[in-house]
Amino acid sequence: AMIHATEKTLKDLGDQVEAEDRVKIENAVSDLKTALKGNDKAVIETKTQALAEASSKLAEKAYSANAESEGPDPVDANASSSSDNSKDDVVDAEFEEVKDDKK
Repeated sequence: AMIHATEKTLKDLGDQVEAEDRVKIENAVSDLKTALKGNDKAVIETKTQALAEASSKLAEKAYSANAESEGPDPVDANASSSSDNSKDDVVDAEFEEVKDDKK
């Protein structure tokens, strides 16, 4: 799953990923794929950790690219409009359902 997600993110970001980072990530993916063909758990864990470290910058880039494309935070945009609704007569209360067992 990590390999697939990393490869997809690399493809989606395209030229936004620096060449040096791309090479490191692609090498880590290749090393992990090779390790998965064997049965050595320690090697697989080491290569998985190496891929996670190499792709951490990729995740940061993907997150910042998504944040920039979405514009302002939707929560902040709704915060100003919710103050206009404060004139409504809304009461926050607790209730208890009473069941009539006599039926």
